[in-house]
Amino acid sequence: MVHLTVLGSGSSGNCAVVSTGETTLLLDAGLSAKQICLRLEAVGMSAEQLDGILLTHEHQDHTRGLEVFFKNRSLPLLCTALTREVLAKEIPFRNAPSWKVMQTGCAFEFRDLKIECFPVPHDAVDPVGYVIADGDARLGFLSDVGHVTNLIRDRLAGADSLFVEANYDAKLLEADTKRPWAIKQRISSRHGHLSNQQTAELLEELAHPMLHHVVLGHLSDDCNDPDLAVRHMREVLDKKGLTQTMVRCAGRREVTPTVECAKRHQEPVRFGLAEGEVPRQMVLF
Repeated sequence: MVHLTVLGSGSSGNCAVVSTGETTLLLDAGLSAKQICLRLEAVGMSAEQLDGILLTHEHQDHTRGLEVFFKNRSLPLLCTALTREVLAKEIPFRNAPSWKVMQTGCAFEFRDLKIECFPVPHDAVDPVGYVIADGDARLGFLSDVGHVTNLIRDRLAGADSLFVEANYDAKLLEADTKRPWAIKQRISSRHGHLSNQQTAELLEELAHPMLHHVVLGHLSDDCNDPDLAVRHMREVLDKKGLTQTMVRCAGRREVTPTVECAKRHQEPVRFGLAEGEVPRQMVLF
């Protein structure tokens, strides 16, 4: 069974753990190495348990902890060739990682996991999203995306659980006085980030009866609100009758409770009355 534990998600740093009974992968390392270790310990894990680190792209809020983390450790660092090229130049690794280069758009196996990486539009050299699966369930992972492409829809279709960014609310971003116009334009551009509305539209297309969890990530502190983001998603899911699909926002400063990326079991059809239930008259038309 695939489990997702988000250690932190936001513009200050992004890091999560994908784990099964056999494999533990760090997904991005945008927190400090100290915080990564502390938050792993908070959920009963340790850095020594990690079998590798999987990267979405090279931006600092996804790679900040790598230099110190690899100071006294050696484990596989999985990324695309272009991402590796940038990081090898920008980070003065004292101990070189064991680079594992993957090809964008291809699937590969890592221990008991099958991992599909696919290109996404963002202002990085070769940003990717993932579908991570074992024999039981599929987790779709989408972070830092400017707009939704047909390829994204295709790759995430049928995922049993989703991690997807909902970075900003369009009205809150427009009203924000801290960010200059150029930064606002970058955020809302086709190579920036997804708004609540864009994420809700994607969820409306991807939602299906077996969808178990939706975890929203990379929320802006100033230009979004967790309750507002969840409300956007709930409206879409409830309209489709998926009232049992769970939605939560990943925290920036604290660990988000672990999500079991299983298929959601539909409510069984009941025959007869539960204890204490009062029978209702059946009306025939």
